[in-house]
Amino acid sequence: MLLEYLVPLVMLGAILFSAIKILNEYERGVVFFLGRFQAVKGPGLIILIPGIQKMQKVDLRVVTMDIAKQDVISRDNVTVHVSAVLYFRVVDPERSIIQVEDYYMATSQLAQTTLRSVLGQHDLDEMLSKRDKLNIDIQKSLEDQTATWGIKVTNVEIKHIDLDESMIRAIAKQAEAERERRAKVIHAEGELQASEKLRGAADVLSGNPQALQLRYLQTLSDISTENTTTIVFPLPIDMMRSFQNWMDGQNTKPKTSDPE
Repeated sequence: MLLEYLVPLVMLGAILFSAIKILNEYERGVVFFLGRFQAVKGPGLIILIPGIQKMQKVDLRVVTMDIAKQDVISRDNVTVHVSAVLYFRVVDPERSIIQVEDYYMATSQLAQTTLRSVLGQHDLDEMLSKRDKLNIDIQKSLEDQTATWGIKVTNVEIKHIDLDESMIRAIAKQAEAERERRAKVIHAEGELQASEKLRGAADVLSGNPQALQLRYLQTLSDISTENTTTIVFPLPIDMMRSFQNWMDGQNTKPKTSDPE
């Protein structure tokens, strides 16, 4: 007799157990009534009619997804291996269930194709030096396509850009050539500045005999302090100038031809 009451009670308990659902704070339940969308419920206690209502849970937390390493051909025809990480979350549980079969798989595949597409529009130098800009471009492209799925892409970060050994050597040679070019330019600029300063000093000395005399005496003083066996006999600059004028006069006199 007791068994006759026990079986219905167990069946009733199983039905009640299947009708009661508890959702965490970060979960939502998309409820369908006879196959048609009814409502988004949660968090907390949810009671469903067994066999008539069905519910699919959706996690609203940020999902961290590793984008597998992709072979990308840059705009300047260089093959690189790029890996990235994607952060996204569900903002519309209804769309994430109704508009796409598996939003996680769909987002993963879309992220891989978008990564190749966006990076393929840039040169290798831009990939290496402008990662922040590329991250933003990839994020915007993904947001435009995942919005209809109820997905919000919060961030995209490029982790690694791997190059072939031959390309690494080529970049090293290019960097070395660039350093040599900069060194030559700096040396040439220094020579130009030095020549301008010397020309200015020559103009000052030529227009001021006293300054030239002082410079002459300073040079003699510098020579006398060095360890040298050279003996210097200083001559007055005026005497040297008079001698130079006399030589110039001799060179300008017309030469007389010898009588036959």
